[in-house]
Amino acid sequence: MKEKIWLSSPHMGGAEQQYIKEAFDANWIAPLGPNVNGFENDLEEYLSEEVSVAALSAGTAAIHLALVLLGVEKGDEVICQSFTFSASANPIMYQGAVPIFIDSERDTWNMDPELLEQAIKEGIARGKKPKAIIPVHLYGMPYKVTAIHEIAKRYDIPVIEDSAEALGSTYKGLKCGTFGDIGILSFNGNKIITTSGGGAIVSKDPKVKEKAVFLATQARDNAPHYQHSEVGYNYRMSNITAGIGRGQMKVLDKHVALRQANFEFYKEALSGCKGFEFLENPKDAISNRWLSCILTDSFKTREAIRLALLDENIESRPLWKPMHLQPVFKDMKAYTNGVSEDLFDRGLCIPSGSNLTNKDRDRVVSAIKKVTDETKAVS
Repeated sequence: MKEKIWLSSPHMGGAEQQYIKEAFDANWIAPLGPNVNGFENDLEEYLSEEVSVAALSAGTAAIHLALVLLGVEKGDEVICQSFTFSASANPIMYQGAVPIFIDSERDTWNMDPELLEQAIKEGIARGKKPKAIIPVHLYGMPYKVTAIHEIAKRYDIPVIEDSAEALGSTYKGLKCGTFGDIGILSFNGNKIITTSGGGAIVSKDPKVKEKAVFLATQARDNAPHYQHSEVGYNYRMSNITAGIGRGQMKVLDKHVALRQANFEFYKEALSGCKGFEFLENPKDAISNRWLSCILTDSFKTREAIRLALLDENIESRPLWKPMHLQPVFKDMKAYTNGVSEDLFDRGLCIPSGSNLTNKDRDRVVSAIKKVTDETKAVS
């Protein structure tokens, strides 16, 4: 069998072991310690001198804590992008709240501002003003930040900026993750950088970080004994995984550049193939190209390519199945325009790791071109 080419595998930079060794040598094997503090400082320096960062166990935990911090409770409505991974929506359910799904626009594949405002107006008319909005920078492509945040400000609704896939992406020269009332990051194994599993909350208000850390460490009151006045969670990042993150921060910009190079390679290599589209950077936005995505001319072509890649032991994945089509959310209200359903039908994520070799990329392109050549022959 041919060697496996993964969609987006972890890519170590070499410095991670140093920080892990220091944690073992100092016996800091706990959800606190120098690496946790250091990783948070590294992220703050990278994102903006104005933000505070709390390192957590997962991006999902970060969204959940963001909802808690914003006072989202049972029966509240929270607006969420439909075209995303389920981790954007699941924490809404954890709170007993109700997700309201918003379809995408074509320019960025992210939350449609017109549908967002329609949903807000109708919610207010029902006496259910949304408690929060969760837009997503999908596949690293910044959503329409100006439009979305102007609407949120107009109706005085806080924004939880889901930047799980967008560390290193920018909008108007500013780093994604810094635009929302609360931003969230993910360091899952397939992300731009990884801590094997982990996430973070980002805020310009230091008190948000302080409260997030308190809640993430079981909400223990300041007392000599264990006393709890609030419900807490076991969501803090460990000193070991934070050590991996510290090493990964040293190669973050390099990883972003390599993934962007993957996208440019695929775009050029497939430029002569009829029926392919690539999502370009709109004005003011630069994607980290966490995943390179192709849009084919039909579901049939997408599946033919996916199966051809699978036959070559190359991992690929259809674009996200919209949340409003997921069985678990079938009864939830959704504002749709057909965009995300079309993208799901015709779109495919292809190998995008920062550790891909030229040989790997050539294999991917060769498998795709074989399908397009066969299609030409049949037609």
